[in-house]
Amino acid sequence: MLQLTKPLAIIDLETTGINLGTDRIVEIAIVKILPDGNKSIKRKLVNPETPIPKAASDIHGITYEMVKDAPTFRQIAQELKQILDGCDFGGYNSNRFDIPLLVEEFLRAEVDFDMKGRRMLDVQNIFFKMEQRTLGAAYKFYCSKVLEGAHSAEIDATATAEILDAQLQRYPELGNSVDSILKFLGEEVVVDFARRFVMENGVEVFNFGKFKGRPVAEVLNSEPQYYDWMMRGDFPLHTKNKLREIYTLAKLKKS
Repeated sequence: MLQLTKPLAIIDLETTGINLGTDRIVEIAIVKILPDGNKSIKRKLVNPETPIPKAASDIHGITYEMVKDAPTFRQIAQELKQILDGCDFGGYNSNRFDIPLLVEEFLRAEVDFDMKGRRMLDVQNIFFKMEQRTLGAAYKFYCSKVLEGAHSAEIDATATAEILDAQLQRYPELGNSVDSILKFLGEEVVVDFARRFVMENGVEVFNFGKFKGRPVAEVLNSEPQYYDWMMRGDFPLHTKNKLREIYTLAKLKKS
């Protein structure tokens, strides 16, 4: 059984698409696992305030007609913040999609949602390291069950929680805490959730474009117009916030 020192919130989102900068949440489910082993499930449909592309509806089955009367993310942001207060995060591919998009929605709603001190346990990383298959295959492999109703946020989040329990039993080398699992996997240092920047030798470097591999602060000092271009561009707000932090620190060091 997973040993926790604070709650673990396993999150799954259904969305209008996969662009962190422009797409929106249409459904969110949270399986909250408490240190005493008790679990609670919270699920909400969300009005994205934008049309849901057919390609997205074909995957998760949610149309705009189904969510047009649902609350917007801004309307439920404070409630979600309270639910997630003091939690570490888990999910399936959550480090690269669900958590970044959730943080982006909080930023759009102008709700201060602090990620400092939160551990991020992506169950997909365990699975890919051990077996390298999909969520449905993981559920069948670890839980000996067929995943019915995949791409429903609640079903996917619940299945992910079950997979995590089964992985802990199957791989004793993982230990039974978030710390021990992340020590086994290797914890990624995240600069911005969209991975436009990465850390190399303790320095933030560009992970895209013509300056890929070059230190961000060095580029901003030599070509400040690139900062203006990114801040005007269609980049996620979290990426822009990190860019602003790096730019401000670079200017302070230069002065």
